[in-house]
Amino acid sequence: MLFKRQVLCISRTVAKFNASCFRHQNRSICTRRNCQHNVIHAMYLKVFDIMAGDILSGKRERKWSSYTSAHDALSCDDILCDILQRLPPEYVVKLIVVSKRWLSCICSYAFRRGYLKRWKVRSHLLGFFVCNSLYLGRPQGGLRRTPSEPALPLLSTSKEGDDLKYSGILKQLGYFIDSSNGLLLCGRHPKSYYVWDPITKQQHKLPRPRVYFEELCMAFIVEDSPDDSMCYKVIRAKSECKHDKANSVTIETFLSKTRTWYYSTLTCNSTLSLCPWKVATVIRGVIHWFAMRGNIAFYDQEHEDRHVSLIELPDSCDFDERVLGESSDGLLQYGQSCKLGMEIWVLKKEQDGHLSTCSNNTKWILRYKWNFKTMWKRNPRVMTAFCTCSKSKETQILSLLPQNSESVYIRAGDNIFLCHLKNGEVEVVQYDGCGSSILWDFSRVVPYFKPAWPHSSICQNG
Repeated sequence: MLFKRQVLCISRTVAKFNASCFRHQNRSICTRRNCQHNVIHAMYLKVFDIMAGDILSGKRERKWSSYTSAHDALSCDDILCDILQRLPPEYVVKLIVVSKRWLSCICSYAFRRGYLKRWKVRSHLLGFFVCNSLYLGRPQGGLRRTPSEPALPLLSTSKEGDDLKYSGILKQLGYFIDSSNGLLLCGRHPKSYYVWDPITKQQHKLPRPRVYFEELCMAFIVEDSPDDSMCYKVIRAKSECKHDKANSVTIETFLSKTRTWYYSTLTCNSTLSLCPWKVATVIRGVIHWFAMRGNIAFYDQEHEDRHVSLIELPDSCDFDERVLGESSDGLLQYGQSCKLGMEIWVLKKEQDGHLSTCSNNTKWILRYKWNFKTMWKRNPRVMTAFCTCSKSKETQILSLLPQNSESVYIRAGDNIFLCHLKNGEVEVVQYDGCGSSILWDFSRVVPYFKPAWPHSSICQNG
């Protein structure tokens, strides 16, 4: 009987909110307060659906039985967080305008961590960073960048990207190296490195590395921090040219907590050499680098033995472009393309739920294979509009999307496209920038995504 009274109370409250919302609409007053009212109204409808379902099913009898109205229930922080955890992302992100209490709850570390485990929140593409490999590790007398060419070009795809591009901050950071969870790692090898936070707009300069590497590859890892402070690692790994003799890798690791570089050596059971000027793909703390002879090198930071393992890539002798990423189900994803088409592979997961770096039971599984001619025939309007059938505009794979197995970025000439792998549909990605000035064959073009979750100074100060 108590449950029925609670459901009746909820229904009456919904009716009051509907009537109140109708009065606001009749007044036609477009104020911030009314906008907040509409957001709250939509949220309450969702909340009442959840509460009514729980009460009628009896699943949360103990938790709800002491509350006679939705307002009383929402005054409890635990119940508020529990309800918000069950709302889809399009509702939760808007609810930060309800009150400071709700803002603090949604932006808190505990809520964010639990919510992102339950829901997949889409990131917002700001643009594409361009890094010309000809300028990296430039020998004496080598190719120099012209003064008119920016060191850190950004092909903006949004207003936020435009604001970043024309803010002037990119001129202070050097060349693009990598991004992780929205943070940018930039600098000039091998002396100066910077980490830039797009939320606080703060630039952090790293101390100068202790060891000189003539050729190297990098890894950038951003970790969750309970106090919402920046917590990250930067790893520099030496690339040996004489890979027939080397069975170890020298690395230098910077920790933001200690502000110090640490020198160490990783061992391998076989000879290896990391491909120079490449950036690692990090999945659950495991670092993946491209290595010579068609291999991928794995380094698990959690293991105390400091060991590097190798696994051979799928047959790639005829492929020109190679990219790594993380699939939507948390697997290592590998893409390769040539003039004819592209292939997308994933590394089979072990029974314990982790990627195996040492086991011989790992296996590459082909998920998608597309012939470029077939793909463009499925998109006649795009092919005609951008002349992608021209031999001078051969199609290439550009980049994988983070935690995404259904789409990849490809390019044809100066144009960038988003390709949906299931049906082969292609849509153009409009960007602000001079694509004709980019040396595409010598450049790494990387999508840059906005952090997926709102932040608040209330959480940082409180």
